[in-house]
Amino acid sequence: MLGYYFNLALRSFRRDKALTALMVLAIALGIGACMTTLTVFHVLSGDPIPTKSDRLFYVQLDAAEMNDYTPGEEPDEQLTRYDSETLLREKRGLRQAMMTGGSVSVTPEREGLPPFLSDARYTSADFFPMFEVPLLYGNGWSAAQDEQHARVAVISKELNERVFGGGNSVGKQLRLDQTDFTVVGVVDEWRPTPRFYDMNSDRYGELENVFLPFTTSRDLDMGRNGSMNCWGDTQGDATGPNAPCSWIQYWVELESAGKAGEFRDYLVNYSDQQRAAGRFKRPTNVRLRNAMELLDYARVVPNDVVMQLWLGFGFLLVCLVNTIGLLLAKFLRRGSEIGVRRALGASRGAIFTQCLVEAGTVGLAGGILGLGLSLLGLWGVRQQPASYAELAHLDVGMLLLTFVLAVVASILAGLLPAWRAMQVTPAIQLKSQ
Repeated sequence: MLGYYFNLALRSFRRDKALTALMVLAIALGIGACMTTLTVFHVLSGDPIPTKSDRLFYVQLDAAEMNDYTPGEEPDEQLTRYDSETLLREKRGLRQAMMTGGSVSVTPEREGLPPFLSDARYTSADFFPMFEVPLLYGNGWSAAQDEQHARVAVISKELNERVFGGGNSVGKQLRLDQTDFTVVGVVDEWRPTPRFYDMNSDRYGELENVFLPFTTSRDLDMGRNGSMNCWGDTQGDATGPNAPCSWIQYWVELESAGKAGEFRDYLVNYSDQQRAAGRFKRPTNVRLRNAMELLDYARVVPNDVVMQLWLGFGFLLVCLVNTIGLLLAKFLRRGSEIGVRRALGASRGAIFTQCLVEAGTVGLAGGILGLGLSLLGLWGVRQQPASYAELAHLDVGMLLLTFVLAVVASILAGLLPAWRAMQVTPAIQLKSQ
């Protein structure tokens, strides 16, 4: 029966080409605007590591002095080097990693390739298994190499191709900041969105090209970047082991999400001990957020993207209101036809279903055209200078959602016109003929 109604809808389209074109265009414009903004929002608000986001936790401790203290305020978003190294040494989680961003000078051995600067990440050995970093060649370094302050490096696939011409470069030497490092691993294509492990840098930027042991980076006094908050006397070295400065991100992976309470208690006890020792001045104030909670706290989706999303849905609603009016005009203009069908035995439910099938067919056609408009809109987004712009692509899930949304929206728009159409009285229509 639905196939028969679909055939009737196609015949109706051929009879009222102009009106049908207007409805399809209205649906397409609304779907195009809505799916463009929804796709951008989807890309920026997704789970960057769905396999374990509920088991990865970001640690915050309040190690600052009492100056400008406000009860109940958020502790600093980063840890001091002393606290980070202490927590790392005590190993209370399944895995843990301390890290900060930096920049290094790369001196290639390839002829004709001059030295250049590259973004770097100074971290500890668990970084790679904790964040499920895919490795094309080799492995990350070990905890023992952390302790030995080893001159080892993991590099990105991009840097590997640029410096070594691709291929397996494990075991080769790479000169960084005038010091030779041994390449132990090459990272495959990897770009978590957002780059949640460091919310203090470009959240949608590309992967760092060089990964080095944190201990080694400090031995060589390598350049770092990112925010830093200091209090008291730093004695000239803000990155020293005992400097009163917070500048390190600290993550812990727990065996299960249920272990969070136990680990939080550990952080509270640690904070109490540090206050008793005179290091912490403020009342105990810790935070332990999993990956998605951290993204919510950091408001990772830009406000302009959220506003554009609401505008997109608002525009779709306006288009649906127009579609309702056009469907009403179309269905009520066919009152005599509907009256004849009722007189021949068609039920009100059959008329209602026929009209909804016709509305859904309009939505399907609008979805096809709307898909093209969405792709055009996303192309326009990618031309913007925003760091997240190049990520605006329609995946399979959003592609299917385009058609589902178009059909559902058109059926909803057709409810009132279909209800009005099924109220047509056969006797009145037949008398008017």
